[in-house]
This record gives sequence, structure tokens and C-alpha cells, in this order.
Amino acid sequence: MKILVTAKRVEDPESKIKVKPDGTGIVTEGVGYKINPFDEIAVEEALRLIAKHKGEVVAVSIGNDKVQAEIRHAMAMGADRGVWVKHEGAMDPDLAARLLKAVIEKEKPDLVLLGKQAIDDDQNQTGQILAELLGWAQVTFASKVESLESEAEKAKTPAIAITGAAARIVREVDGGLETLEADLPLVVTCDLRLNQPRYASLPGIMKAKKKPIAEMAPAALGVDTAVKVKVLKLSPPASRKAGQMVADVPTLIQKLKTEAKVI
Repeated sequence: MKILVTAKRVEDPESKIKVKPDGTGIVTEGVGYKINPFDEIAVEEALRLIAKHKGEVVAVSIGNDKVQAEIRHAMAMGADRGVWVKHEGAMDPDLAARLLKAVIEKEKPDLVLLGKQAIDDDQNQTGQILAELLGWAQVTFASKVESLESEAEKAKTPAIAITGAAARIVREVDGGLETLEADLPLVVTCDLRLNQPRYASLPGIMKAKKKPIAEMAPAALGVDTAVKVKVLKLSPPASRKAGQMVADVPTLIQKLKTEAKVI
């Protein structure tokens, strides 16, 4: 089988993010970047599925030439090859989904795995829009399933069960867990507890340097790059006021009642 996974480039959450004074974006100097953690989970799940069912994993990323680092990271983990959609302009979930749809129509994968959301904008829309554009079934928030296997076996077992031309997936819902079955081809978005991504080994990193990355352009894919969502302005969160030390509990209660007005 063939599995296509996304490898979006996002700001490292460990970096200190500052908004530009004019609100047009963030200050990028000194900011680190990495693969979106939810996409990394998707890559890990794809590798576990291919280890069981055989086939190939194709990692896709959209952006400038720097996103090749995230594709290489996915290939260092074990993905077989990469696809780079070269796009320099603004991006929204709709455009990302339309570009991915065009890539999928060329690659014809059996399964598409995405992170449930990207940690830079947290929009959680691309997977759902993509499934609608393709006319495929979708399962969102795929989550890890507890089993009776040993810890060593769990580390190698995919949480998504595929039998023939169908998949069984457990997803998180407000009330607990929900088990769904859907026919392939299928779009799945991966949640935090689906698995624990592996570290890229040194041999894997060396092999990744030789694995191919196909370059595609939106125009060649027949995709209009106009965005439907425009960011008008960014603003930093309001600074928090300094706390106060109180002498005793009665004073605390009085301040909560008369000053904070929360009780």
C-alpha cells in the first residue's frame, strides 16, 4: 500500500515568539523551526503501518525551499521519498487542501495521514477540507488504543488497523472513545496519543540525504494559489498584572470579593 503523510514546517514552541510592531507577522530572527508535532505522529503511524502491510511512505510539505528540512526529517525517520510543493506566498487551510488534493491525484495513495492541526495556527481544518475535496471518507482525532500487548510489542504496533480495503480507527470524543470503520482510500488526522514518534537514527539521517524529493509547482498542478482567509493583524497577548501577597486567608477572601470580584 501507499501512504501519503504531511510534514508541515512550524515554529519551534521552545522559541520565544515576538510580534512585529506593525502587527504584520512575527519576528523570525532567532526563531527555530521543526516538523509539526502532530505531523510527526502521522509519519510514525505511517511507518508502523508500512512495516506491517509493506509498501511506501511519501512525505509532503508545502512552502519555500526551507521546508525540505522537514521532508528530510520524515525520510530520516523512515519515509521512502518526499514531495515538495514550492509555494512562497500566503497559505490558508483551503489552499493547503487544494494543493494536497492535486498531489494526491498524482500519487494515488491508499491512505492519507495528517496531523490533526498545526501548532502555529491551530486551525484544525486542512484534513477535513481535503477529504471533502477528494470525496473520501475521513476520521479525525485518531487516538491510541490500549491493548494487552507487552510494551515492546506496543512500540511496534500501529494503532490504526487495516484489513483488506477497510480501516478500523479509534478516535477521542468528549465522552470517551469511538471506534469507526471506513473504506479505503481514506483521510485520517492524528491526535496526540496515537503513538510516540521514533528518533531519527544516524544511519536514517545519512540515508535521508540520498532519498529523492520531487519538486512540484502550484501552476503545474493546476491550482490557483489565491487564499480565502487573510490575516489582518497579529497582536501579542495582554501582559499579566503582578500578583499580590496577602497576610492571611480572610484578607485573600476579602480581596477576591471586593477587588477581583470573583466571589
